[in-house]
Amino acid sequence: MADQTKPRSSPLRLCVGCRVRAERSKLLRVVSVDGSLVPDPAKRFPGRGAHLHLDLGCLDLAERRRAFPRALRLPGRPLDISAVREAVTIALQQQGRQQA
Repeated sequence: MADQTKPRSSPLRLCVGCRVRAERSKLLRVVSVDGSLVPDPAKRFPGRGAHLHLDLGCLDLAERRRAFPRALRLPGRPLDISAVREAVTIALQQQGRQQA
């Protein structure tokens, strides 16, 4: 019987904003540090993480739905998302420059 190996794919994660599954490499990991959300692009920070598309629409949806506290299992705690908003904005600007 011939060896029928499937191409390896990256693990799938769920975007907390739009709730669409995507490859882990296409999403930004976010963790909570002292009541603030911190982007973890290297995916190395310890603890539970939430994943998000590099899209301000997904970030707005996640914020409106209060998805970050639920995904990170920190109910009732308001989280500062300014660092994540800044990271997403910078990433989008860099992508725009690369496409131009």
